[in-house]
Amino acid sequence: MLDAKQGIPAEPQALAEMTARVMYARDAAAQEMGMEIVAVRPGYARMTMRVRASMLNGHQTCHGGFIFALADTAFAYACNSRNHNTVASGCSIDYLSPGREGDLLQAEAVEKSLSGKTGVYDIAVTNQDGKLIALFRGKSHRIQGEVIGEAGN
Repeated sequence: MLDAKQGIPAEPQALAEMTARVMYARDAAAQEMGMEIVAVRPGYARMTMRVRASMLNGHQTCHGGFIFALADTAFAYACNSRNHNTVASGCSIDYLSPGREGDLLQAEAVEKSLSGKTGVYDIAVTNQDGKLIALFRGKSHRIQGEVIGEAGN
């Protein structure tokens, strides 16, 4: 079901999916790093990224900045899934195991709290074997505007 005025889905799942598509189309960083959206729903996102040779640090493991970027991106898609412009107000990450070249990393973002304009999200980053690579916690703040504007984009 669409909002007759704006062509924006009224159903929460459809809205989350459309919001993710619109965000991804504008997300040059996620595209350049090879991130893909696996699943999205209100307050939730799961994304993947293959570790390429260009992402390795001097220890020949995935640079922590790329792991952070994957977790942060899943966080962004989860907290914007209701079509309200939402940004990070703070975040932290704990690195638990190294990512290796060829690994398919997955970041699963889960909303833990949403109250007023603020939210808290936990993101677990795992590899293709389910090994925990990192734990990320993001705090969100809703700002003015919507991801999908009046023209539906």
